[in-house]
Amino acid sequence: MLLRPEVPEDGEMHPRSSSQRRTPGHAAFVAAGMFGVIHAGFSLFWAVGGTWLLWSLGSGLLQTFEGREWILFPVGVVKLVAAVTPLALFLRGWPAHRLTRAACWVGASVLILWGGLNTVVGNLVLSGLIQPSAGYDRPGMIGHAWMWDPLFLGWGVALVIGLLASGRRDRAVPQPGQLQSVRDL
Repeated sequence: MLLRPEVPEDGEMHPRSSSQRRTPGHAAFVAAGMFGVIHAGFSLFWAVGGTWLLWSLGSGLLQTFEGREWILFPVGVVKLVAAVTPLALFLRGWPAHRLTRAACWVGASVLILWGGLNTVVGNLVLSGLIQPSAGYDRPGMIGHAWMWDPLFLGWGVALVIGLLASGRRDRAVPQPGQLQSVRDL
């Protein structure tokens, strides 16, 4: 059986057809993007003076940024770009395939390590298994252990799932215009 790409009604060939977008990889990239957009949204919200959930950052972090909340604006923009870029790359058929996928793998690794370690350590502190000698800010620890760091972890895990699923799909079904050689595998 010959595999042929779908041709939309407008006759234009697009890197990904709508049926190709309805894959576990697509859903995972959407989930990763949602986790990242939530993170970015709060950074941007706080950058412009919002106060909702500020308690969840901890008093030490709040003191560090007091009067310098503007710093959260570029942080939020970087998070937003990092959140939507993998989905955009997936939908475009992974331009600069090796470079863009490698960058996504690095990002996913950082998110999982940062979010995973901080989630585990934060919960160990909250459970009393780790007792910081200088004490800790309980509301801030709850915010990080139960909200912000698990959100980083979920973002990274969803990104890995998308990368794994799209990697298998990319190898299994060649996309129009892709080179077909041993190097592409």
